Amino acid sequence: MNRLFVFLLLLVSLPATDAFAERPNILWIIVDDMSANFSCYGEKMIETPNVDALAKRGTMFTQAYVTAPVCSTCRSAFITGMYQTSIGAHHHRSGRGKKKIHLPKGVRPIPELFQEAGYYTSISGWPFRKGRMGKTDYNFEWNKEMYDGPDWTKRKKGQPFFAQLQTPGGKLRGATLESFEKTGKRAEALFGSRTKPKDVTLPPYYPNDPVLLKDWAAYLDTVRETDRMVGQVLAKLKADGDLDNTIVLFMTDHGISHARGKQFMYEDGLHIPLVIAGPEIGIGKTRVDLVEHIDIAAISLAAAGIAIPKSMQAKDVFAKDYQVRDAAYAARDRCDETVEHLRSVRMGNYKYIRNYLHNRPHLQPNAYKDHKAILIAIKKAGAEGRLNKVQARLLAPTRPPEELYDLEKDPFELNNLAKSNLHKRWMTTMRASLKQWETSTNDHGRKPETAEMYDSDMQVYLDTLKKRRPERLQELKTNIALMKKWAAEGK
Repeated sequence: MNRLFVFLLLLVSLPATDAFAERPNILWIIVDDMSANFSCYGEKMIETPNVDALAKRGTMFTQAYVTAPVCSTCRSAFITGMYQTSIGAHHHRSGRGKKKIHLPKGVRPIPELFQEAGYYTSISGWPFRKGRMGKTDYNFEWNKEMYDGPDWTKRKKGQPFFAQLQTPGGKLRGATLESFEKTGKRAEALFGSRTKPKDVTLPPYYPNDPVLLKDWAAYLDTVRETDRMVGQVLAKLKADGDLDNTIVLFMTDHGISHARGKQFMYEDGLHIPLVIAGPEIGIGKTRVDLVEHIDIAAISLAAAGIAIPKSMQAKDVFAKDYQVRDAAYAARDRCDETVEHLRSVRMGNYKYIRNYLHNRPHLQPNAYKDHKAILIAIKKAGAEGRLNKVQARLLAPTRPPEELYDLEKDPFELNNLAKSNLHKRWMTTMRASLKQWETSTNDHGRKPETAEMYDSDMQVYLDTLKKRRPERLQELKTNIALMKKWAAEGK
């Protein structure tokens, strides 16, 4: 007899408050644009006592990976428990124009399943703002009524809740020197100090440029702000008497927004923090096995006693019969106007990246990103000859078709082993694994996006810029024309 059937029997036979009593609340805290730069994950520059405390009373996953290193595709995946490539939601901010994307038959957003099981479903930012819902950013058509509201405290007496808190995370630092300074001042007001740029150690693939140092310092202060917010949320749960019966899941939607982070397949883009604490969750445990971010859908359903759809690709990693994943897969496709096709697989200590459009540069033109101070600084450093051999790869006109890295020996992914004779077997194994995944999961990215869908989404983007940033309109038009030109050339 499955758990859902048992619950339905209880729901029929017991008063509402009794039927609700045994089921835990589920709370997701989802953070934008942030890697695992928390103390419990080894970050030394700052302290994050609240996330650390959450990890101590729950389970921390050290090898959690998103299946998509950009927000809308990542979110489309975790809210359905499906690879974004399997449901046609793999292009960032797609389906926004006249042409829409509909979920395949049998695939449903999990808030609908929670509602049907009697849960109050909410989505908000923090702190709660009256009547204001939180970030969704799904690439498919969905029913807004799957969320009951923005505040879980509005639920019926005794009713369990499934809630999502969406927080800006790394976006809080902005993209300009002025915004970096504002972030520092905010940190001084909140914590009595700011992270000093002179104390920052950048990854070796970035130049030791003053702009990048200020940006990274501001980013670390947004990590501190995020940790503070986690503490506030936990304090509210405790004050309301909900903490002991709430499973709290803390995760980011992808890694830091940077030249090798967000939107890319390196560790800064894919590797995320994942901490889960609450009833029936192991206390003070650290899991080192590979998990994918979509697994939070199955974990949450199982914890609530709701049947996991058989077609769901997410796995309940706490199930007694769970078999650990031997690989973690990821995909990046079009972001805004910029057409891309990247795939990766992590197995053991190795990461394999397939650059399908390898004749294009790593930093393709993109109207959203190209005005960020950090990218302007990197390009300026390149023009002035201030980049070393590794850093200069960021500005190379092309990329290798394949990349292979030994993450144990080379955590910064600097030494591409794709052509190494000593690693031929790994290359063969990982190529085959990625190919099998693309086929078995019906990777929609194997076919180029249709011109009709691209033009439909670009019209929305053009209309938006015309209203909000008219000075960038011509830049966007130029980039769109370039994407079409390169595609026609087979580049």
